[in-house]
Amino acid sequence: MCLAIPGKIISLDENQDPAFRVGKVSFEGINRNVNLSMVPEARVNDYVLVHVGVALNLIDEEEALKTFEYLKNLGKLEEEIGEHDNQIGT
Repeated sequence: MCLAIPGKIISLDENQDPAFRVGKVSFEGINRNVNLSMVPEARVNDYVLVHVGVALNLIDEEEALKTFEYLKNLGKLEEEIGEHDNQIGT
């Protein structure tokens, strides 16, 4: 099963065309490059909901941390993050 998981934007590549905007996102310390073209308003320290290497929307920090906790309790966090090792910029 694939889940959208929350991550915190830790840096942005501002040299990209907006259609190909990329940022480094931290998933509880595991960092991945994520396509941010669907959330042009996203900035460093924002939380985004990511599915298959693409940020789908912004979410608030409280919701992100709650979701991390649920996924950890279910044992799904590492599975979901590791499952997409072949996504952009891993």
